[in-house]
Amino acid sequence: MKFQEKLKDVVKQGGAAVTASVVALVAAVVACLRWLVTTRQGRWLTAGLVTAGGLVAVGSTLVAHPPVQMIEPAQVGIRVNLLTGGTSEVREGWVVRLPHVHRLYLYSLKDQVYRTERSLSADGPAPFQAAEGLSIGIEVTLRYSLDPARIPELAQRLPGDVGREIVEPVVDGVLRRHFAQHTVREIFATHRAQIQKDLTAEIAPLLKEDGVVLRSITLGNVDLPQQYRTGVEALLAEELRAEKMRYTLELKSKQVKESELDAEAEKVRREKSAEAAGNEEIIAAKAKAEAMRHVLPFKEKEIEQRRLEAEASKVSRLTQASAEADARRIEAAGEADARRKLAESDAYRVEVTGKAASEQLARDADLISRNPLLIQKTLADKLSDKIQVIIAPPQAGGFIAGGLLGQPQESRYAQQAPPAPPAPAYSQVPEASPETSGYEEE
Repeated sequence: MKFQEKLKDVVKQGGAAVTASVVALVAAVVACLRWLVTTRQGRWLTAGLVTAGGLVAVGSTLVAHPPVQMIEPAQVGIRVNLLTGGTSEVREGWVVRLPHVHRLYLYSLKDQVYRTERSLSADGPAPFQAAEGLSIGIEVTLRYSLDPARIPELAQRLPGDVGREIVEPVVDGVLRRHFAQHTVREIFATHRAQIQKDLTAEIAPLLKEDGVVLRSITLGNVDLPQQYRTGVEALLAEELRAEKMRYTLELKSKQVKESELDAEAEKVRREKSAEAAGNEEIIAAKAKAEAMRHVLPFKEKEIEQRRLEAEASKVSRLTQASAEADARRIEAAGEADARRKLAESDAYRVEVTGKAASEQLARDADLISRNPLLIQKTLADKLSDKIQVIIAPPQAGGFIAGGLLGQPQESRYAQQAPPAPPAPAYSQVPEASPETSGYEEE
C-alpha cells in the first residue's frame, strides 16, 4: 500500500512536470509564431522558408519525373494525358512529359526473337509430346515485331513485356497442339517443312490480333530420347543403305546402257571403216589395172633385156672357167715341182744330220769310256737344277744309275778295278739359294 501510494505520488509529480513542459513549449511556439507574423524580420524569414520548401519540392519532383525524355531510333512512344485521357504518338527525338500530367509508353519497332527455352531438351522442364506419347525437345525460334500502325490503337491494353505475356502463351499452345498430331519421324525428318509452314499459317493470324507481325518460324534441333534416337539412327542407316543400293543399281543400269551404246558405236565405226577400206581397195585396184596397162610393155622390154644379159653372162662365165682351169693346171705343175724339190732337200738334210749324229755319238762314247763319271753328272743335271749333288767314287760294284742302265754293277766293277775305300754315299743337302747352288767334291 505504501509502495502504491509512493508510486502515485511520483506519477502525479511527473505528470505535473510534463504538463508544465508542454505548456512551456506551446507558449514558446506561440511566441515564435507571433514574432514571425507581427514583426518584419519574422515575415521575411517565413517567406524565405516557404520559398525554399517549394523549390525543394519542385526539384525533387523534376528529378524523379523529368519533363523531357529521349526516344531512341527504331522506337515509338505513346503519350497519354492523364487529365483529358487523350493519346498521341511520338517518334524518335525529344518529347515533353509533364509530371503527374503525362504518361509515356515506349515500344521497340525492331525485330525481336522468341525461343522455346524450356522445351529444348527431351529431359527439360517442359518438353513437347509427339503422337506416340514420347517426350521430345525442339528448338523453335520466332522472329516478330510490333505493327507500327496499330500501336496507338493497342497501347492501352498492350502489356509491358509483349514477348512473355502475348507471344509465349499463343506460340506454346499452338506448338504443343501441332506436335501432338505428328509422329517423331515426321517431326524429325519427313514433314519438317510442312509443319513449319502450318505453324506459320496458324500463329500469324493469332498474333496479328494483338498487333504483333510474325516474320518467320524456324524449327531447329530436335532432341529425341536416347533409345528412340538409337532406333532412328539404325533405321536411317538401313534407309541410307537401301538408297545407296538403288543408286548403285541405277548406275549399273546406266553403265550397261553405256556399254551397249559404245558397242553400237564401235559396230558402226567398223562398218564405216570396212566400207572405206573396200572403197580404197577398189580404187587401188582400178589404179593398179590402169598402171599395168602402161607397165606391161616396159615389163616385156625388161624381160628381153634380162635374157640378153643372161646370154652375155653365160659366155662370160664359160670364158672365165676355161681361164681358171688353165691357171689351175699351171699351179698344180708348179706345186708338184716345189714338193719334189722339198723332198730332195729333206732327204739331204736327214743324211747330213745322221752323219753328224753318228760322229757325235762316237765322240760321246769315247769321252764316256775315258770319263765314266760324266754319266752321273749328266743324270744329276737332268734330275733338277735345284738339287746339289756330291759325287764320290762308287763302292765296289756300285753305280747310282746302274739299275737304270740294266747292268750288273758288282761283277762289272769287280772286274775293272781293285777294291777301293768305302764308297761315298750320294746325299741331298738342303736346297740352297741360286747363288750358292753347284757341285762340290770331297
